Amino acid sequence: MRMSARQAEVEPGDGPGVRHDTFTIVRRLDAAPAAVFAAFADSGVRRRWFRLPGSGAVYHHEFRVGGGETAHSTFSVLDSDPERLEYRSRYLDIVPERRIVFGYESIVDDLLRWTSLVTVLLADDAGSTLLTWTEQVAFLVATGDGSADLPHLRGGTTLRLNGLAAALAPDPGPRRRGPA
Repeated sequence: MRMSARQAEVEPGDGPGVRHDTFTIVRRLDAAPAAVFAAFADSGVRRRWFRLPGSGAVYHHEFRVGGGETAHSTFSVLDSDPERLEYRSRYLDIVPERRIVFGYESIVDDLLRWTSLVTVLLADDAGSTLLTWTEQVAFLVATGDGSADLPHLRGGTTLRLNGLAAALAPDPGPRRRGPA
């Protein structure tokens, strides 16, 4: 099998092997737990906040225990070959309006880079939702020395949760331009 230059940079070899990390992000969302849960469950709403970077994205989502999501896209960066991104998940536990547990794989250019177990807890907090996202990740292939892998994943998750908050925000209606 022929590897791209990018794959050669991250191909596993005699390095340290698998690295495990865990992180937790806690967010207060201005929506009831039922609305937050629906934003995970409803594929139309989910597309407003859960997206792979790049272009040509294709998604399939089945929100049920044993179901999951697959997504593919192509991500281009200046002065670099495009990357083929793939996401595959499987729902392990769903308690409506309270908990979602799923595992997922992140694949770049046909190379499994990391896999994670994610627990999303939703708690009612006076009409809003306290969301706790805990991710246990196994980095199978490091980028360079691996020092940027966890910050990259945590940052991407933070951006995704920012998108969730935006998807839950009430529609402000049409905007007026210029003076009245």
